[in-house]
Amino acid sequence: MIRPLSLRAFSRLLGLAALCAALSATMALSAAPARAAGELTNRLQQRYDATTTLKADFTQVLLHRESGAKETRQGTLQFRKPLLVRWETKAPHAELLVVTANEIWNYLPDEEVAYKYPVELVQDSRSIIKVITGQAVLEQDFDVAEEADDSGMARLHMYPKEPTPQLTEAFLWVDSDTNLIRRAKIIDFYGNENDITLNNLSTDAGVQDSAFRFAPPKGVDVEDRTKQGSPEKQLFN
Repeated sequence: MIRPLSLRAFSRLLGLAALCAALSATMALSAAPARAAGELTNRLQQRYDATTTLKADFTQVLLHRESGAKETRQGTLQFRKPLLVRWETKAPHAELLVVTANEIWNYLPDEEVAYKYPVELVQDSRSIIKVITGQAVLEQDFDVAEEADDSGMARLHMYPKEPTPQLTEAFLWVDSDTNLIRRAKIIDFYGNENDITLNNLSTDAGVQDSAFRFAPPKGVDVEDRTKQGSPEKQLFN
């Protein structure tokens, strides 16, 4: 019997989309409107074109607008082009999401369950996942403007031209010295916020192939949803 996706699993999948959108948006930024944020986006484009892997610690703050509930998570990220991701939450609850070349795994140790999703979930999106895979053309998909920020970083303010429930507005904070994204905030249709800060960020560091593999531990319940694309696709669309 297939159980419904847990709230934590659902929010983790959205969290991955948000983070990868922040990390991968620059792969198509050369198409951004020149008068809006052309110089900054060109620098980002060049930096990320020359980057193949990323490693970082992350702090993620999820804000539920209606209730005011806030949850802070901490963990690590490993990323390799074109789209291999290991997103591991260590606190307050252990959780692992791995995007491999063939499938997506979401493992919740305390629930002793691992969800397996088709990799097409990250390939067919018209918004977030299109950006994740580096296929987005921002002049077609986003209105982008550069704004001043009192933290000392440059900030990009992005509005999708065709908003999705998971993404109606986004902000990217960029380190002007390294031209790397250090923070991203994604806002959904309901005003909920997914705010991610990257620390100890390194590029082209040693990322092992094993980081992007996953085998469910013995005794873990596996929920194979690779044949049921429709309900799960809504998580990303």
